[in-house]
Amino acid sequence: MSSASAMVDWELAGRTARRLVGPGPETTREEATAVVRELHEQAAVAVAHVEGLTGLSPVPGGPVPQVAVVDRPAWVDANTAGMQALLDPLVDALAARQETRPGPLATAIGSRATGVQAGGVLAFLSSRVLGQYEVFGTGGRLLLVAPNIVDAERKLGVEPSDFRLWVCLHEVTHQLQFTAVPWLREHLEAQVGEFVEATDLTPDVLRDRLRDVLRGVTDAIRGGEGGDDSGLMALVQDPRQREVLDRVTAVMSLVEGHAEYVMDGVGPDVVPSVRTLRKRFAQRRKGRGPLDRVLRRLLGLEQKMKQYADGRRFVGGVVDLVGMEGLNRVWEGPANLPRIEELTEPARWVERVHGRPAITA
Repeated sequence: MSSASAMVDWELAGRTARRLVGPGPETTREEATAVVRELHEQAAVAVAHVEGLTGLSPVPGGPVPQVAVVDRPAWVDANTAGMQALLDPLVDALAARQETRPGPLATAIGSRATGVQAGGVLAFLSSRVLGQYEVFGTGGRLLLVAPNIVDAERKLGVEPSDFRLWVCLHEVTHQLQFTAVPWLREHLEAQVGEFVEATDLTPDVLRDRLRDVLRGVTDAIRGGEGGDDSGLMALVQDPRQREVLDRVTAVMSLVEGHAEYVMDGVGPDVVPSVRTLRKRFAQRRKGRGPLDRVLRRLLGLEQKMKQYADGRRFVGGVVDLVGMEGLNRVWEGPANLPRIEELTEPARWVERVHGRPAITA
């Protein structure tokens, strides 16, 4: 058993999630087939709109993006692989520093317990996620979770075709970010490496901490308010770790804010009911719902969630100051990525990157 598998039994996590995942909304075979077909079509349509609005285009000769319309179990499989790919380097590096290793019995018990907990979290999230672009794991695929999209559009009471295109605009923007800016994935992987270098926890302590976090997430899903809210932030004690976390948070805020800006920025000529979609979707996000509790518990600090919303304001603010072409300088290299303090003050980013005071157009 590798050191990575010693922390989480990923095979068990996947099996657990598959057993717990809900069936999704009821549809006939014909309806399901039509949804899958339209999501593929809308993803293809979204490409031209996203490229036209952002001014970005995939690097010539790069990999051809794949679009997969999946059900909840398939999403679980993809994210089990992605989580394993993300955590393996961390655990391997930490294990290499240990002078002694835990016995096989302790390893097996610990990894299985954590695997069951991870499976429960994956099962819960599999019914909420509408889509994602796989950065880690297999990488290079855009996933659209058909049952969740249908469930959301029914609960929101919106025009299905508009909603499906709107979701595709968001996810295709993520796809374009990583195909037009190939260094972005490498940069994120490098940040993970730096985080590892600044971490002095042993795999045993890390596994125990992860189990505590997952236990807190399970409690949050059930509506509980007790327990330790420090979440993953409990792992971040060293100033170097906090610096890395701030850089990663700023990058992910940019990535999410950019996609949010694009999905609304195409306007009613492309998505006739875009304003209604945004209004109702914003209402859906309000309050401390189950997903909010999970994310806040995982991050351990509500301020970190706020920074994702700051990303939308950052992108909009920069575009107001220097236009979309001026914003696109952010993709020229890591040095041009926003710093965490610039998310709420886009004029500071403009002054630093463009070398001149920011004046609203």
